[in-house]
Amino acid sequence: MRIVSILPEFGRRYSSVSQSKRRIEWRPLPTAVFARAAAVLREWRQRSRERAQLASLDERMLRDIGVSRGDVLREINKPFWRV
Repeated sequence: MRIVSILPEFGRRYSSVSQSKRRIEWRPLPTAVFARAAAVLREWRQRSRERAQLASLDERMLRDIGVSRGDVLREINKPFWRV
């Protein structure tokens, strides 16, 4: 007795196409996209906080860390997304 399947055989669909010629699409998982976006937002917020703290330092503290007022002004005038 021979068993005949009415379902298509999934393995045969690609049997004549070599593995290297198949096109594989890469799509990031939505969770990975949201995680990366959240990380970028946290980094921007941290940068903004650090620049605000730097702006609040007085001349004595700036001398202690070896930074001039000009360096501070240049840094605090950068947008939060710029390194």
